Amino acid sequence: MKYTNNTIRFNVLFIICVVLLFCAFIVKVAYVALNDNVEGTDIAQLAENRATVTESIEAERGNIYDSFGNALALNVNSYTVIAYLSSSRTTDQNNPKHVVDKETTAKKLADILYPGEDKYSYILGLLNTSGAYQVELGSGGKNISEYTKNEIEKLDLPGIDFVKTFKRYYPYGDFASYIIGYAKKYNTDGVDSLVGELGIEGYCDRYLKGTDGWTTYQQDAYGYALADKESYTQDAEDGYDIYLTIDPQIQMFLDDAVNKFKDPTYDISWVTITVADASTGAIIGSSSSPSFNPNLLNITDYNNPLTSYAYEPGSTMKIFSFMSAIEEGLYKGDDTYPSGSIQVDDYKIYDWNKTGWGSITYDRGFTYSSNVAAVRLSQMLGKNKLYSYYSKLGYGSQTGIELANEYNGDIGFEYASEVASASYGQGITVTPVQMIQALTTLTNDGTTLKPYVISKIVNPNTGETVYEGKRNEVNKIYSTSTVNKMIDLMDQTVNSEDKAVTGAAYSTDAVRLIGKTGTSNYTGDDGYVEGTYNNIRSFAGVFPKDDPQYIIYVAVKDFHGNTKSMGNIVKSLVENVAKYKNLDKRESNADDSKIVTIPNLINTTTISASATLSSLGVPTVVIGDGSRVIYQSISANTKTSKSSRIFIGTNGTNITMPDMTNWSSKDLVAFCNLIGIKYELNGYGYVSSTSIVPGTVIDTTGDVTLSANLTNINPESLSNEVVSNG
Repeated sequence: MKYTNNTIRFNVLFIICVVLLFCAFIVKVAYVALNDNVEGTDIAQLAENRATVTESIEAERGNIYDSFGNALALNVNSYTVIAYLSSSRTTDQNNPKHVVDKETTAKKLADILYPGEDKYSYILGLLNTSGAYQVELGSGGKNISEYTKNEIEKLDLPGIDFVKTFKRYYPYGDFASYIIGYAKKYNTDGVDSLVGELGIEGYCDRYLKGTDGWTTYQQDAYGYALADKESYTQDAEDGYDIYLTIDPQIQMFLDDAVNKFKDPTYDISWVTITVADASTGAIIGSSSSPSFNPNLLNITDYNNPLTSYAYEPGSTMKIFSFMSAIEEGLYKGDDTYPSGSIQVDDYKIYDWNKTGWGSITYDRGFTYSSNVAAVRLSQMLGKNKLYSYYSKLGYGSQTGIELANEYNGDIGFEYASEVASASYGQGITVTPVQMIQALTTLTNDGTTLKPYVISKIVNPNTGETVYEGKRNEVNKIYSTSTVNKMIDLMDQTVNSEDKAVTGAAYSTDAVRLIGKTGTSNYTGDDGYVEGTYNNIRSFAGVFPKDDPQYIIYVAVKDFHGNTKSMGNIVKSLVENVAKYKNLDKRESNADDSKIVTIPNLINTTTISASATLSSLGVPTVVIGDGSRVIYQSISANTKTSKSSRIFIGTNGTNITMPDMTNWSSKDLVAFCNLIGIKYELNGYGYVSSTSIVPGTVIDTTGDVTLSANLTNINPESLSNEVVSNG
C-alpha cells in the first residue's frame, strides 16, 4: 500500500495528539493525587461525604400512668400486612415468594383481618391489582398486633409479609379518655411520629415525645461500616413519663355512675361527674358521656366536658352569691322575706315552684333554693361586688389545669335583671372545673385551690422528677365564719328533717354528705329551650362534713328522670367512694353489700387465704405453687368492690397460666405485670382467648409475651370461685 504525504502527516499529527492527551491526563492525575483541593473542591471531604451515612435513633414516647402506677398510655409494636404480587420475586417454584393462590389467601386473611365482616371480595380485588408489585390490605391490615401477626404466620401463606411499625396503645380503652387524650401517628418525609392531640397527650406533647438521636459512620462500597473509621453517636432522649392524680378505683366508680345515667329511660344528652381531693385540688376521677375509646378514635365531641363545656349552672351558684353576702355582713339568716316572686326592672322573677312558701327566713330560702332570696341578696351586694366575688372565685377565667382547650366561661352582667339572674346561676356560663375550683373554698378555709391532674413528670433517662403537682393556693376570699355558715346551710339542704329541702334525695347514712342542687335552662336557636326535661341539672357536694376529703360535682343535660332517681345515682357513687376510703363506719350487711374489706393475707397459708377470699365472694387468682402467701395485689384493710379480682402471690416458683376468659384487660395487664412478662392485646374489652393455653407453666425467666384476643362484649357476671394457678 502506497502512503501519500497527506496520509503520513495525518498519522503523525494523530499520534502527537494522543501523546499530548495522555501526558495531560497523567499531569491531572498527579495534580489531583498531590493536592487536597482541586478547583475549589475538597476531594478528600467529597469522598468521605459520599461514604458517610447518618441514621436516626428514634426516641421512645413517654408513658402515662395513673396514681397507682398502672400504664394508661404506652407504645407497642404493630404491623402492616403486605402482599407481594409479582412473580419475579420467586426463583424457586417450590418456595414461592409471591401470592400464588389468591382466592385461598383472600378468604383466610379476610377471616382474620376483618372478623364478622364479609371482606373476601374486597381483599381478592386488591390481590388482583394489575401490574402491582405489592399491595397493602386496607385498614384491617394496618396496625395489627403481635398476636394477629402470629395467627397469620401460622397460615403459611406465600407472598404475605409484614412491615413493623409502632402505635400508641391504651390498655383500658374508654377510661378517663378525655383526661388522657390520644396521640395520632403522622408520616412526615417517610418518617412516622406520634403527635398528641387531646388531653394530657396533647397538653404535654413536648414532654412525652422526647428527642431523637443519631449515629454517623463511614461505609464501604458494599454498605458495610468501615472498621478503621471513627463513628459518632448521639443517644436519643426518651420522652418523659407522666403520672396522673387519677385513682383508678374511684374512676371506675365514676364510670359506673355515668353508665347508670346513660340508661335509655333517662335519655340524656350528656353527663359529666368529677371528684377532687378537697385539701389539694387534685382531680382524682372524671367521667362523662359522650366519651371515646382512644384506640378506636370514635370521637363524637372533641371538647372535654370538664374544661370545655360552658353552660348556665343554675342554683349551685347560690352557694357563692349567699357566701358573698355573708362575707359582706349583709346576711341575717333569721330575717324573713316574702318568697314567691320579685319584680326587677321589667321582669318578674319567680321561685322555682312559681308560688314560693310564704314569708320564710333566708336560711330556709337557701335550703329551699329560693331564687327570690338570692336576688334580694344580690341587690344588697350590688353589681360590682357580686362580679368581684365571682371573678376572684375563678369564674370567667381559665383555671390553668394541665388540659388543653379550657374555656373561660362568661360572667358578664350589666343591668339589674342580669345581676339578679347571675345570683341564681342564669345568664352566666361556667365550666365544671371552675365549679370544682370555687368549691375548694369550702374545704380550705375560704381559699381557692388550683385544680390539677398531673401528680409528677419523671425523666426515665435519669430517674429525675422534673415536675411535681401540688396544692396551689389562688385566692383567699372568705373568712372562716362565712365558710362555716355555708357548710351548715349545705348540711341542712341535704340532711334536714324538713322534707321540703331540695337536697334530701342525696342524704346517705354512709357518710355526712353536704351539698346544693341546681337546675338551669339552656338556649337553642330561638332562645331558651322549653320542656319539662330540657334543662341542666347539677349537684355540688362535699364529704364528710366534719373532715372534708372529697369534692363532687355532677351535671347532666336533659335528664328524663326525677330528683330521687338522680339522687340515688349520686348517693351510690358517694357510698362506694366512702366505703373504699374507709369513711363509711357503718356495719355492712354481708348479704347485699357490694363492697368488701380485704384482710391481711401475708404469711397465711395459701389454702387459708383462698378460703377467706372465697367466703368474701371476691374473684381470686393464686400465683405460684407455694404454701404461703408473700404478697397480695389489694392491700390489707382496703375496701373494694366484690367484682375486683385480687391476685395473691405465693412462695412457689411454678406459675401456671389461668383461664382468662371474660377477664377485663385491666386484670390481664395486672397479672402480666405481677409475674413480669410482656403482653399484646388484640381488640378492646374482655378476654376471649389467649396465646398461652390455660394450665401451661409460664417461663418467667425467658422472653415471654402473652397475646390475647379481646371482645367488647361485657359478660353478665364473672366467676367468684378461686382459680388455682400452680
